[in-house]
Amino acid sequence: MRLTKQVIQQLLNQNEGFKRTKSFTSKNSSYDNYYEIVNGDLHVRSVGKTSWADSRYDTGTVADEDRTRRFLRDNLHLLNTDGLGD
Repeated sequence: MRLTKQVIQQLLNQNEGFKRTKSFTSKNSSYDNYYEIVNGDLHVRSVGKTSWADSRYDTGTVADEDRTRRFLRDNLHLLNTDGLGD
């Protein structure tokens, strides 16, 4: 399935409230990304820390089109795709 702007928006609209968490841990860094589809946008909250002093962070943003496309492609098997490709 090709994720055009129209298909992306339809997926976001059909999957309002969908949530997913992705975590990463390495020797010098760890973070959790919390994804949620709200009002037709993909919201991303990143919470993490690095090995540097005072390096904790907690940021939130609305994902741009490229990040949204990657998220949808990676999670397509979990999303409601009814009516796509008609």
